Amino acid sequence: MAEKNTDPDAAVLTQAEIDAEIAAIHGEYRAQRDAGGQVETNARLNFAPYRSSLLRHPTKSLHHADPEDIELYSPAFGHRDVSPLEADLTIQHNGEPIGERIIVTGRVLDGDGRAVAGQLVEMWQANAAGRYMHKRDQHPAPLDPNFTGVGRALTGPDGEYSFTTIKPAPYPWKNHHNAWRSAHIHFSLFGTDFTQRIVTQMYFPGDPIFDLDPIYQSITDQAARDRLVASYDHSVSQHEWNTGYRWDIVLSGSNRTWAEQEEEH
Repeated sequence: MAEKNTDPDAAVLTQAEIDAEIAAIHGEYRAQRDAGGQVETNARLNFAPYRSSLLRHPTKSLHHADPEDIELYSPAFGHRDVSPLEADLTIQHNGEPIGERIIVTGRVLDGDGRAVAGQLVEMWQANAAGRYMHKRDQHPAPLDPNFTGVGRALTGPDGEYSFTTIKPAPYPWKNHHNAWRSAHIHFSLFGTDFTQRIVTQMYFPGDPIFDLDPIYQSITDQAARDRLVASYDHSVSQHEWNTGYRWDIVLSGSNRTWAEQEEEH
């Protein structure tokens, strides 16, 4: 039986209609690629199933930024400014957060596989109920007073980073009727100032919502999508304490990790 939209506050299209749009776009891409066309490793700026992708384009002319002003607000890179405790999101409050405790670790690499040390890595995420600690997130899931969902770290000599956190849950969004986002963690990496920044997302293996998520599916090449999915690593798991995931971030080259060009959900 076809899904019916009975919610007057929801977007008009159903998941089935969004699925059909995604399938048609991916089919066209595969045909062009198989005919010798270019492989797409980034998300399309205009991806019709992701309705608000139209809003990602600037509507006004760009303005010149004074480099000296930018430096006043540039990231902090000294070890005295980024505490190792900031990488553990489970100890930031008076009590323990609710949910599956996990460690996410990996390396930041350049296109030739060389480690990128001293890189500022920020991450943010929803809680175990799929809700962000943000005033704009008002969907009816509980907030966790012991989980803010934000952390940062500096990469080590081998480009390694590690965060202890709680596994996030999927959450609804208003792209279409009964729309849900795959569980994910946002990552932000800085170069030497705020003008050198990439933002990306890490997903979890085996998520049943992958095929239904227009943001994940806006990357039309399957291999590029796969690079956003972490691997479960039992060597990162700890006895009676946490499970573990490994995810490397490649900054350039043909195997680079997809990065957002604008703020995402």
